[in-house]
Amino acid sequence: MKKIGLILLHSLLVISCEKAQEKLPILGNPIVKGNETQYPRIKDFSFMNQDSLKITNNTFDGKIYIADFIFLSCPSICPKMNVQLKKVYDVYKTNDEVLFLSHTIDPEHDTIPRLKAYTVDNDIKKNWHFVTGNRDSIYKIATESYFAMAYPDKNEPGGFVHSGGFLLIDKNRHVRGVYDGTNPKETTRLIADVKNLLEESAAK
Repeated sequence: MKKIGLILLHSLLVISCEKAQEKLPILGNPIVKGNETQYPRIKDFSFMNQDSLKITNNTFDGKIYIADFIFLSCPSICPKMNVQLKKVYDVYKTNDEVLFLSHTIDPEHDTIPRLKAYTVDNDIKKNWHFVTGNRDSIYKIATESYFAMAYPDKNEPGGFVHSGGFLLIDKNRHVRGVYDGTNPKETTRLIADVKNLLEESAAK
């Protein structure tokens, strides 16, 4: 009986692990063409990062990445978001298959030197791109690719409205998860989902 009990326990643990490793969904409304289902993909983009390097969609070829939209003078949710995403970064910063992409929605003030100073102050040495560029291009990709909001509003703290989410993007430029960037529990979920996505990619 003891042996049977151990076998049953092992089976339950295996089932539990399988459920925990369930494949992440692809988000967005798919288009069905014949027998093929096509999910939305992140559109092409081109911005400049804190090191004055051009960052495009090609930078992320074959990579998993986490994206968000912030601005450095934000008086409300951005400081919380930056703290939470730094926790994720600290887990994966030595894994070159995982990159990070933070778009400033205030490119007029978040200049390249200012973005660089921020990364130096926060010990961000590689694999995390803080990008700036044409303001309208940043707003457009937020709404059209990342299910995010970003636009100026003088009535809001700091003068901008923007989403507080982290977006998990797979190697095929599909959005695989959205996370509340101000919630530590969501940060824990994101860390686990990145691991899940890495395992999914390795299995292909």
